[in-house]
Order: sequence, then structure tokens, then C-alpha cells
Amino acid sequence: MAESEPQPPPESSEETPPATQNFIIPKKEIHTVPDMGKWKRSQAYADYMGFVLTLNEGVKGKKLSVEYTVSEAIEKLVALLNTLDRWIDEIPPVDQPSRFGNKAFRTWYARLNEEAENLVATVVPTHLAAAVPEVAVYLRESVGNSTRIDYGTGHEAAFAAFLCCLCKIGVLRVDDQIAIVFKVFNRYLEVMRKLQKTYRMEPAGSQGVWGLDDFQFLPFIWGSSQLIDHPYLEPRHFVDEKAVGENHKDFMFLECILFITEMKTGPFAEHSNQLWNISAVPSWAKVNQGLIRMYKAECLEKFPVIQHFKFGSLLPIHPVTSS
Repeated sequence: MAESEPQPPPESSEETPPATQNFIIPKKEIHTVPDMGKWKRSQAYADYMGFVLTLNEGVKGKKLSVEYTVSEAIEKLVALLNTLDRWIDEIPPVDQPSRFGNKAFRTWYARLNEEAENLVATVVPTHLAAAVPEVAVYLRESVGNSTRIDYGTGHEAAFAAFLCCLCKIGVLRVDDQIAIVFKVFNRYLEVMRKLQKTYRMEPAGSQGVWGLDDFQFLPFIWGSSQLIDHPYLEPRHFVDEKAVGENHKDFMFLECILFITEMKTGPFAEHSNQLWNISAVPSWAKVNQGLIRMYKAECLEKFPVIQHFKFGSLLPIHPVTSS
């Protein structure tokens, strides 16, 4: 990992013994556009980006089918996501005149809202029980908005923040890196896709054809890292139906492309113009670097996304403290 990158969060848990930490309920701090400077200078931003980049490095050149250690905490997180999936089956969409934004999502979300702390308590050991209310806020924020029945990259960021917090309190560790992306985040994506399909959720703040994707961003970053130095798959291949069909089970990036082609009709270059342009980039390393820059500019530095982000003791708004 590059020396200049922020300290990965898993180590930071050793600096502050979590038992002595005062956990707080995270709240919004970015209320106006000028507040964005506060966010970009914050410990939360440094730790969040450090987490994303550490995982980016961890999955580089690895297939989803690679062997990796699966800790008890990872198993428990997958079980938590399986519960959310089961609830979708138990709460079918209702008949309504509007095709999009099925109101049954509100029933599903109300159940998560009520159960979030209990769910998180199944993952967090009892000596860290004080952290549960703080960490659970990020889980609640990670599945979409129940008023607008929409989902976007801000909700995805809340799930990454949820995982980052679990690293900071020591529930997830450095050797969980690959499993965090391949097992937990990948399962999260499956559940989100099922939510989006079942309840016909709207894309939050979608830029239409000019955005990368209606719903996700991180799997394109981590997925392009997986493909770095691949012996034969190049960026130009992801617009080739055959290449996607044969390789999507091994690579998150191609799984995302498959989902887009299932959900959208018409020529790829028209419905996903940004991705079409990316397919012309010569190497996956360049795609990966470009996507990280784009993620900062289009998601993390956009007020409409970050105004909803919540800050607590684990992801604090205060400026970066030099270690």
C-alpha cells in the first residue's frame, strides 16, 4: 500500500481501546454547500477513503472464487444480510397505480428500522455492546430512503461506513479484507439488487445516462481492481455480451454490467454512456485510478450526496489529527 495513503481503519482500533470510547448517535453535520470543506478535511473522510483504498489494494488481481479466510464476524454479517433478503420475500410488493416506488418498501424498511440494533448486536461481541446504537445508524442508512423509495451511492457509502466502523471497533480485522468485499459487500449488492427490482426503487439523484450507474459505484472500483493484470480480459471486453456471460461470476465489475443489461433496454452506448467511454481505456489499472478520481468528484464531493452522511465518534467530523 502506498505510504501516503491514510492509515487503514483496522489498525486504528488498537490506538483507542474501544471499551473506553464514548460512543454517540451519529448525526448530520453538512448542512450547506460551504460545509463541504469541513467534510473533506475531516477524520471521517480520511478514514472512509483509506478504507475504500485499502480494500481496493486487497482485492487487486483476485477472482471472487479465490480462497480466503472467513471469520466468524464475516459469517454473522452474511447471516444479517440473509435476514434482510428473507424479509423481502415476506413483504411482497403491493398493487398500486404507480409503476415505480412500491409502497411495500416502507413496510420492509420499518422492519429494518425497528430491528437494526438487534441485528447489529448479533455481529458485535457483548463487551462492545455500547457501540451498537452508533454502528446501527449506518446500517439503517444503507438500504435506501423510505420516503422517496429511492436508492443511490449515498446509501452504498453508508454501508461501506458501517463496515468501516466495524473495523474501527475491532470486530473486523486486517485479514478479513478480501472477505469484506467478496463475501459481505457482494452479498449486500445481491440484496440491494433484489430490493431495487422487487420494489421498483428509483435511482437517488440519478444523472441519467451521464452517471456511471443508477445505483452503485464501489463495485466498479473494487471490480476494476480485481481485473488489473488479467491475462486476457481487457476493458473493451466488458461491452461484449459473451465475455460478460462467461466471466461475471468471477468479477464484480462484470456482474454489475450484467445487472445493467438486464434492467435496461437499447444500445449500451446510449443507456450507459460513461461506462461505454470507460471501455475504451487501455488498461484496468487506468480504469481503476480514473474511477477512484471520479468517485471522489461525483459522489464524495457532491453536496446532495454528502448532506445525508452522519458523523459520530467512529467517523468524526473533526479535522484529521496527525498521528
